[in-house]
Amino acid sequence: METALDIATWVLLVTGSVFAMIGGLGLIRLPDVYTRMHGAGITDTMGAGLILAGLMVQGGFSQVTVKLILILIFLLFTSPTATYALAN
Repeated sequence: METALDIATWVLLVTGSVFAMIGGLGLIRLPDVYTRMHGAGITDTMGAGLILAGLMVQGGFSQVTVKLILILIFLLFTSPTATYALAN
């Protein structure tokens, strides 16, 4: 029987993967460069954030979780900034 921790991990990982796939679909389907950047930037940040959150739940409280939090903070700052810089 799966525990609630495993179920929460799978929900976060699958949801993050769906967001990442929607972002990839947005790159193909959206008509303009700027709308493609918007679709990819938002879903990329959310998808990676949910995947990292799922890994944090599975990892428990350890040094790995601290590293994942630092990666998430770095990603939350750099992904929107890079999208903004490319749009300009």
